[in-house]
Amino acid sequence: MSFTIHGLPVSQGIAIGHAHLVSHALLEVNHYQIAARHIKAELERFDNAVTSVEAELLNLKASAATAQPHSEVGAFIDLQRMMLEDPVLVEAARNKIKEHHYNAEWALVQQMESVVEQFRQIEDPYLRERKADVVQVVERLVKALLGDPGPLPPKRKDKFGTVIVAHDLSPADTIGFRDHIAGFITDIGGPTSHTAIVARNLGIPAVVGLRHIRNLLRANELIIVDGTRGIAIVDPDESVVEEYMLRRASLELERSKLKRLRDTPAATLGGEIIQLLANISGPQDMPQIKDINADGVGLFRTEFLFIDRDTLPDEDEQYEIYRSVVKAASGKPVTARTFDLGADKTLAGSSQSEPNPALGLRAVRYSLAEPKIFLTQLRALLRASAHGKLQIMIPMLMHTDEIEQTLTLIGKAKEELREEKIKFNEKLPVGGMVEVPAAALALGMFVRHLDFLSIGTNDLIQYTLAVDRGNESVVRLYDPLHPAVLKLISSTIQAAQRAELPVSVCGEMAGTSAYTLLLLGMGLRSFSMHPARILEIKQQILRADLAEITPKVQRILKLDEPARIREAVEKLGG
Repeated sequence: MSFTIHGLPVSQGIAIGHAHLVSHALLEVNHYQIAARHIKAELERFDNAVTSVEAELLNLKASAATAQPHSEVGAFIDLQRMMLEDPVLVEAARNKIKEHHYNAEWALVQQMESVVEQFRQIEDPYLRERKADVVQVVERLVKALLGDPGPLPPKRKDKFGTVIVAHDLSPADTIGFRDHIAGFITDIGGPTSHTAIVARNLGIPAVVGLRHIRNLLRANELIIVDGTRGIAIVDPDESVVEEYMLRRASLELERSKLKRLRDTPAATLGGEIIQLLANISGPQDMPQIKDINADGVGLFRTEFLFIDRDTLPDEDEQYEIYRSVVKAASGKPVTARTFDLGADKTLAGSSQSEPNPALGLRAVRYSLAEPKIFLTQLRALLRASAHGKLQIMIPMLMHTDEIEQTLTLIGKAKEELREEKIKFNEKLPVGGMVEVPAAALALGMFVRHLDFLSIGTNDLIQYTLAVDRGNESVVRLYDPLHPAVLKLISSTIQAAQRAELPVSVCGEMAGTSAYTLLLLGMGLRSFSMHPARILEIKQQILRADLAEITPKVQRILKLDEPARIREAVEKLGG
């Protein structure tokens, strides 16, 4: 019987194939105790599994580097390899074998549950989803212990491919499957999970968050995965299959045409040039920026220099990294966001905890509470500004005091560098992020003190709607088209333009083609997004008639019924 199930679209495209069910090894773990005389052998079995998984990950990393030399995939595999060396996970599990005589699988699962519980307390959706990486590493270790390497699905000889159906997939699994599958669907997951990011990088259509889909399907059932709409159609009839095959062919043709737009200026039909910038996490992303000829870097997330390491980066280390990014930009602008750290993104050795970190000491609040760390970063950024068009952006600003204190520290850093006769850009632009409703509703203080603005739609939507987009229970309430969200974005753009202040959007909305015309109609002329989305957004811009779109968008902003807003936005391109 045919049925359709809705999930979260995380990687666009259409896949048609037969279901290959991947076992959930953690559900197959037996609990028993080892006799004292067998503990040494059990520890050896455990260590052999760790060695085996590490070798698998190294091979997958080499394979990924060949297929996607400039992607983030290798970094995700490195993260899982680091977990194999983490004493909190691996050594603690070994201790459970030695002290409690647990079998290796049980010891691993017990320790995994303890670590995952710590991740559940984190408010930040990106970091909270890192608990999935822990689970995925343990799943891989358990499969090695059970002697189940998770065989690849055979390549099919009919016109259909294979669709992986799993409770969850790790980035490493996704890479291993990539030459054998058409797409995948999972019970759990979200748009910021590493697996979703890998799927997007590899161009594998995927839908996640389908709850119990793994238990609903039988092996070899035909499935259509619509990674754009976020649906899976099980056992479709022949006419539906034919319709989706035509859609897939059309999408593949469009994708091949996009590459031709690399050097085409992003201009509307009326000739207005739109700036298309890229979001990056470090120097490793710069080759991809050049590959698609982005207009520069609109968001350099510098906090990734501080996370997952035992010691803080000193000024010279930071300077070298910032300088390498600026020089690789070859004269194009680079906007570096000062570290967005806090109780939910803890530094090495920090024991600080808060009951609600998302509303606590994070971003600029944390920076100002740690002026020594902040000043070190500001000095490094200022030094890097001597090598190109660098500008600094302050996250989560809300109050005039925060702006004034930040500018005072920047002034102090400049004074120190002058005394040391170290070169920097005296007129370095300083901007702020609009991420909380308070900032969007009181822009006067931003306009008076700052040189540019950037709207961080991810947090702005979360804080406006009180919806955690990383929480699977409420993620469907996370709505970029909620009338309150649209009014805040539009009013911010308009206020910045009246003050002749450059403004961009650097959240997920900027890289979602369904919202491109809407943002253009609001007056946005600068977008910043994941590099992989730039050519698709450029195509939307090249087809845009601002004279026609703008009045339609102004009418949309007057609507207050979500269904009518969504319908009107969908018709903008029609």
